[in-house]
Amino acid sequence: MSEPIDAVLAGEHEIRDSYSRAVIGAVEAVGPAVLHIQAGRGSGSGVVFTPDGYVLTNSHVAAGTPHLSATFPDGHTLAARLVGDDPETDLALLRLEGEASAHARLGSSRHLAVGQLVVAIGNPFGFQATVTAGVVSALGRSLRARSGRLIEGMIQTDAALNPGNSGGPLVNSAGEVVGINTAIIAGAQGLCFAISADTASFVASRLIREGRVRRSAIGLTAQTITLPRRVVRFHQLAAESGVRIESLLPDGPAAAAALKQGDVIVAFDNVPIGSVDDLHRLLTEERAGRPLSLTFLRGTERHTVQVTPKSR
Repeated sequence: MSEPIDAVLAGEHEIRDSYSRAVIGAVEAVGPAVLHIQAGRGSGSGVVFTPDGYVLTNSHVAAGTPHLSATFPDGHTLAARLVGDDPETDLALLRLEGEASAHARLGSSRHLAVGQLVVAIGNPFGFQATVTAGVVSALGRSLRARSGRLIEGMIQTDAALNPGNSGGPLVNSAGEVVGINTAIIAGAQGLCFAISADTASFVASRLIREGRVRRSAIGLTAQTITLPRRVVRFHQLAAESGVRIESLLPDGPAAAAALKQGDVIVAFDNVPIGSVDDLHRLLTEERAGRPLSLTFLRGTERHTVQVTPKSR
């Protein structure tokens, strides 16, 4: 016997209320810290993520612009200066020249799941503090930055983004910034991308300390994959994921070490590797020119080779 219609409607109403509460909570937590960035030639969005006024946005929004202004949702505007930018991840760091009235909490994207609710907040086409909601469509995506480099470990979402959303936050239901919105696929619907919060945190720390991000490279592109549990247990790996090599530069360090497409990196310089972000964090300039151990799986077998990163 089917449920009475009143019970069905009541259940649907409760689901809608739960969804609404999650979105509203996320907006209340982060919305006051979302900025409309005016950058001379154009505009975009940004988010204050520290009490002392540091702001994350996109490199393509802020780079090369000496005079920036940032407007809070309550209407007050502050001047901002560019601390540094990193075109290779399309991230830029600004510092407000005045007191920030609100700041958001920068979370981690490590525990995101496909299907999870996310909220995008920004200023598309200049419409201030616009909110869209959707789900995480996929994780570990790669997208080519304007610099020509592949940005890896990105979040794909169907939360609608438009020009002007660039640099704004992608937020989870706990009110944490889990990504920085960066791109849409022209002509497509529901194909939007955000740089992971873990990448943003790493880049911001380097820009605060040095004003730029120094890197080395081993000459490959890769993506994060989940490993079979039996493989994780057999090899006693620290993470249930690894980094699968998608392609190699013919004259790069990885190719010189006889790595192949399909190999899965699980440790580098004796540090466990569970994601592309993990590998990127270790490819610092200090490691350039030094032979370092790299552990990988080829099929079910585990191997370790020496790889010497090059300075980039």
